[in-house]
Amino acid sequence: MLLYQRSFIVVFTILTFLTIGSFGIKCYQCSSDTDPEGVDNCGAYTNFDKERHIPVECNSDESKMPGTFCVKLTQQSPRGFIWDGRWRQVIRRCASVANTGVTGVCNWGVYENGVYWQECSCSEDSCNSATNLGLAFSTILATLVISQYLM
Repeated sequence: MLLYQRSFIVVFTILTFLTIGSFGIKCYQCSSDTDPEGVDNCGAYTNFDKERHIPVECNSDESKMPGTFCVKLTQQSPRGFIWDGRWRQVIRRCASVANTGVTGVCNWGVYENGVYWQECSCSEDSCNSATNLGLAFSTILATLVISQYLM
């Protein structure tokens, strides 16, 4: 019994130290839907400019949503969804609960209205600035489009 108590204390101590480091994460926060007309501050159509944004401490008053990790959500309409071409939206923010229960992964899918989405989570400072996730998102979209034509 004493051995189990010691093991529990050791595991608890290690988990406590690992968790303490995750409370101070800084993430970028922006949303394409709040950009002024003709401006792409959040990187929906162009590369995200890290020089124009300052990562925010997720558990501070500046954060719009508290959290322990960062999220980048990308949404894109199918062709012809809007009369002037494809619509795309990017949201970067802090988060406290991942849909998958883990961070460091990307999930994707299609809403009922045909809008493609990808949500990537990560747990390092400023990690939701990644622009290389766009390549993965484009690959997924191409795969979905091709699979629809083959069916």
